[in-house]
Amino acid sequence: MTDLETRAAPTRAGALRRAAPALLGYAAVRGLGLVALALWSAARDKSAYTLLTARWDALWYTRVAELGYGYEVRLANGDVHSNLAFFPLLPWLERLVAAVSPLSYADGGFLVGLVASLAAAWGIFAVADHVYGRRAGVCAVLLWAVLPVGIVQSMAYSESLFTALAAWSLYAVLTGRWVTAGTLALFAGLTRPVGMAVVAAVWVAGIASFARERRAGDAHDVGPRARRVLGMLLAPLGTAGYVLWVGHHTGKGPLGYLDVQAGWRNGFDGGYAFARFVAEKFTSFPSALAGAGLIAGVASVVWLYVVGVRQRQPLPLLVYTGVVTALALCASSYFGSKPRLLMPAFPLLLPLALALARLRIRRSALVLGSVAVASAVYGAFWLNGSGPL
Repeated sequence: MTDLETRAAPTRAGALRRAAPALLGYAAVRGLGLVALALWSAARDKSAYTLLTARWDALWYTRVAELGYGYEVRLANGDVHSNLAFFPLLPWLERLVAAVSPLSYADGGFLVGLVASLAAAWGIFAVADHVYGRRAGVCAVLLWAVLPVGIVQSMAYSESLFTALAAWSLYAVLTGRWVTAGTLALFAGLTRPVGMAVVAAVWVAGIASFARERRAGDAHDVGPRARRVLGMLLAPLGTAGYVLWVGHHTGKGPLGYLDVQAGWRNGFDGGYAFARFVAEKFTSFPSALAGAGLIAGVASVVWLYVVGVRQRQPLPLLVYTGVVTALALCASSYFGSKPRLLMPAFPLLLPLALALARLRIRRSALVLGSVAVASAVYGAFWLNGSGPL
């Protein structure tokens, strides 16, 4: 027994009953967002379903599901956009749905997204409930639902699937289920490049657990230690396996995946390109407002992380959130996608969830309800415009 296992996990039926308010609230918020999108799209003579299933990355995923890897687009400036940049788990699931049902690959992606978003909401609740209690868990789920870019949770994108796998892997770590944690981390690593954040959380938590046992002189029970080692060994296999396969497939060795990302002008530069992008906003007055908003947004993310540290969030959550945040903010391209890339960093919401949980129910409901309406309207506007990119 470690300090990660301070609260016994409930039975599956009991856990579902405990999470029911959060899941019902989540479904209501996402339903509101879909209704707003349908009304807005109809007014603009667009198909809301097409926006959810057949634009931007969703098209790349369905193309992988249908034709496999090897497709690329060569742009006039010399850039090469290869579908090898997209990790395989979502396309595999789209292909599975199409194989066992009359649904298309795009339909399968939408169905997987919907189911995964509910699984993610449940996983977020489980983590927050374990750390701070039931009310904080409900508030955390609703805050995740009302994110300004929350409409992505209902798209044929991989964010919901990844967040579900990450949240449940983190919950498994917190409750000492190391093999489950490692297996889920493996699948998270097959979903998005940021799967390495889940791997890092599992490894850091495992090493810390071994260190505590050594200090306490409690290292005699071989079974739990063996399961912990197995979980740690399983965790990186998804990310490492796909990256190495891409390197072999392209003939460019272990770092071949970095070349694929470079073709999309994407990489990790410590935030230099993003800082230049923000600085350029201050060259004229209207865009300076956007620059100020970006600075405020980044400052808010950093502040929430610092508050999480001060509130002594469990180490696995801090490691996971830190890696997701760093990869999102320090990527060298796709600046408009950063809010979407930050979406899996749900532990950032825990300080806000804890604050809302301390309010009277009526007041917290009023706050969340107001934000839900604003999020639904913004999501409909955003997806009919520039979208998630």
